[in-house]
Amino acid sequence: MKQLTFFDFIKIDEYSATPKYLQLANSVIAALHSGAVKKDYLLPSINELSYQFDISRDTIQKSYRHLKKIGVVNSFPGKGYCISNLDFRQKLKVFLLFNKLSAHKKIIYDAMVAALGDDVAIDFYIYNNDFNLFKNLLQSKKDDYSHYVIIPHFIEGGENANEVINAIPKDKLIVVDKNIPGITGDYSVVYENFEKDIYSALYQARVQLSKYQTLKLIFPEQTYFPAEIVSGFKSFCQQYAFNHEIVNDIGNEPINKGDVFINLMEDDLVTLLERILEYKFKAGKDVGVISYNETPLKKVLLNGITTISTDFKYMGAVAAEMILDDTKRKVEVPFSYIRRASL
Repeated sequence: MKQLTFFDFIKIDEYSATPKYLQLANSVIAALHSGAVKKDYLLPSINELSYQFDISRDTIQKSYRHLKKIGVVNSFPGKGYCISNLDFRQKLKVFLLFNKLSAHKKIIYDAMVAALGDDVAIDFYIYNNDFNLFKNLLQSKKDDYSHYVIIPHFIEGGENANEVINAIPKDKLIVVDKNIPGITGDYSVVYENFEKDIYSALYQARVQLSKYQTLKLIFPEQTYFPAEIVSGFKSFCQQYAFNHEIVNDIGNEPINKGDVFINLMEDDLVTLLERILEYKFKAGKDVGVISYNETPLKKVLLNGITTISTDFKYMGAVAAEMILDDTKRKVEVPFSYIRRASL
């Protein structure tokens, strides 16, 4: 059997959302752990790696600097970089699978990475709400990961997602954002309670909502948002006798004085605000606007967009804690109503 060399461990995946410099650094660490490289091993030159793997010199320099920062290598003028520490161990290697990288998903990612620190290797992939890509990525990644962190949102075809997820060892599984039915065993999850969350947020806003005539939830026919949001919206409106409608296409929906629009998708929010301006309506007076998911921009748009939102930073931090502590917990993330001028 052929003995693996250093170059056999260099893995650069063009489909991965993990920066290439980190992929390269993680490959060096994998070679160290395997015994393919020893202490004082002189790493290939920047030019050699650049030529061999078609990676930019800047990427390789950044990777080597990262390895030096975390104590794996030392640099020597005129020689290059060599392995300086065999005691370094990245015991945790995380497979991170997000449905998309929106503004609020980036908050989750940033909070996780900050909490995990440099001693945890992360392979990061995005499947764009496509169930087949989700399935293929999970089934093709058979590396020895210590944890699999998954956000399971699909536009269509996700009915059997639980079967794919159940193939992951439960002691390695952390489900984030949405807890789907049918996952068995003892696993970790940090999730939103979508039906309860929208109900309780609208309950907090009921005094402001009472000055309007009709509540309209913008819920596109093709969306990854769960149907539990619609259930919670309808339950609230029926409980407190609000006229209400489900709007599938805000681009063609009449906008009348006395309407309150609850928006989920960022693209729909742009369309809604453009149409409100076309009608020369004033948000917070003629019509109301509530947007799902807090982002910094919503603090300033139209003097402030009212939001209902989970705490994404908390979600990412708790997921990181589950990895570092290796605990099995089920944590429901707090949800908040932030009133601004648009209501």
